[in-house]
Amino acid sequence: MARLFYEGKGGRTLANILLEMKNITKTFTGVKALDNVNLQVEEGEIHALVGENGAGKSTLMNHLIGQKIAITSSKPQTTRNRIQTVYTDERGQIIFLDTPGINKAKNKLGNYMLQVAERTLNEVDVVLWLVEPSTFIGGGEKYIIEQLSKIKTPIILVINKIDTVEEKDILEAIDTYKDVCEFAEIIPVSALKGKNTDDVIDSIYKYLDEGPMYFDEDTITDQPERQICAELIREKALRLLSQEIPHGIAVVIDAMKVRRHGHIVDIDATIVCERDSHKGIIIGKQGSMLKKIGTQARIEMENLLDMKVNLQLWVKVKKDWRDSDMLLKNYGYDKKEV
Repeated sequence: MARLFYEGKGGRTLANILLEMKNITKTFTGVKALDNVNLQVEEGEIHALVGENGAGKSTLMNHLIGQKIAITSSKPQTTRNRIQTVYTDERGQIIFLDTPGINKAKNKLGNYMLQVAERTLNEVDVVLWLVEPSTFIGGGEKYIIEQLSKIKTPIILVINKIDTVEEKDILEAIDTYKDVCEFAEIIPVSALKGKNTDDVIDSIYKYLDEGPMYFDEDTITDQPERQICAELIREKALRLLSQEIPHGIAVVIDAMKVRRHGHIVDIDATIVCERDSHKGIIIGKQGSMLKKIGTQARIEMENLLDMKVNLQLWVKVKKDWRDSDMLLKNYGYDKKEV
């Protein structure tokens, strides 16, 4: 068994590497995905999911842990905070960190999201980089490649959405990406359909060291219920509203209280937008859009909380809140926590 030195409180100490892989070569239906890759694995591993907006990071994470924690939509910048989820089975425990999409920032909220994603790369032990099955590597992905080239962490390339293309397109995507980084593995998946997602878990376990469980076996996330409920409301707004409006929306849970008998929870929430014109669209004719957002969010909240939900929604305008340090902090995007 290989060993290495590390600096502990008592000075230089010996630590075990439970896995050392050398000269790994792997082909996928005739395409060489890995060529003489070397890898060492150390203790206490945590795994990050990174990628461009819309690559399917949150969808994959939800599928892997078997429950919806991270919200999803087809619109960019759906994930704004780092979301931690926990997968536990008889083999051990994996902690996933779902990051915001890595893209050029256009405001202070964008800067916050970018800092969250970049910081995560330096805190984890394995990175899952999600891409779509394309032969085009755009500016955003080139920026990600630049960031990944700075770390020594094992990187698993996950080519998502393979259910939307033919096999030849998957092979072409593998051939496009296989040489841009030193990948530990390349795995084509469909997070939506659940295809090959078990292979992702199996691959991660190859690089895990023995150590204590960070969470009990029933824990699936460290996200507070209030935060998950706020995100469910924002998800429904993202899905139901037109393209431009959702980017300027934040959701705040003003009150959340279970009634005395314990069968109903009352939730008061505010949807914050940046313009008066957006407020009218969010509310809709005679409140129709706001009612639709609330109804869809309430159904998912009841599934999450396993009780009836009485949800009351309001809409407020806070102009240019995405460029206000104070309002960003109030809405849960505190740059001091990055």
